Amino acid sequence: MHQFSYTVTGRWLYSCVVLLVFLVVPNEAGCQDTGFCCTGHDRSCVSKGWRADRSYGTCYCDQACTSTLDCCHDYEFACPAVSCVLSEWTAWSGCGEPCRATVRIRSREVLQEPLNGGKTCPHVEEHAGCAEYREHHRQCSKSLVPALITTGGYGNARKKRDIPDNSDVEGYCVQFQLTSLTPGCQRSVGPHTRWMQYLREGHQVCVECQPPALAAGQTHCSGDGDKDEEESGRQSLQWQAVGNPRCRGVWRRVRRLKSCSCPTVHSFLFI
Repeated sequence: MHQFSYTVTGRWLYSCVVLLVFLVVPNEAGCQDTGFCCTGHDRSCVSKGWRADRSYGTCYCDQACTSTLDCCHDYEFACPAVSCVLSEWTAWSGCGEPCRATVRIRSREVLQEPLNGGKTCPHVEEHAGCAEYREHHRQCSKSLVPALITTGGYGNARKKRDIPDNSDVEGYCVQFQLTSLTPGCQRSVGPHTRWMQYLREGHQVCVECQPPALAAGQTHCSGDGDKDEEESGRQSLQWQAVGNPRCRGVWRRVRRLKSCSCPTVHSFLFI
């Protein structure tokens, strides 16, 4: 009889303990249970449960919780960071307009927007200077002045016009000394205009004249000061950087060379 009483009492106590634990131990609600995953700082994106620091109470499922240290325990699992995903760059477009300094463009698409604090999307469009020397299959009637220059690397990428195999067109280099330039050159921060930041007053630069800026039948590139060799050494000639109309200045012709030998950051191209 006593054994039966102990058994009943034990079961009763066990049931009471289980019920007490059920009532006292807090619910582990979090971001997944509530379905919350909010951007930025959103105080309405709130739940109640265990936090990541193992304390219990009000917790949040917004991006800011990682900084305020009050995320729900399952925030990283329920709201994983997804970074921006971009497509590959398109090919460069043609020049915007023929027979003048203008720009070419390339772009890429956003395939995945960033979520939950993932890496944001960088720029999706780039511009670079260029010039087209033909309009409707004819040579431009007006020369491009002042001298238009761009980075020497553009010579490897630009589309050259067909030149007959028997053509004797040969490029050359002109060395100039920069005497003045506008502050806009130092504010060129785009990936295809950053080269302008290396322009400094007093520095000598090399500018290459090559096809198609030097076309068959021509003896010099527009704006290189080659019309009067003696006078050009004493004249101040104007130049403009293609891709940033606020970057321009004046230089003095030093001499003409067969090939350029300046450092890369001081090597440019007539276009």
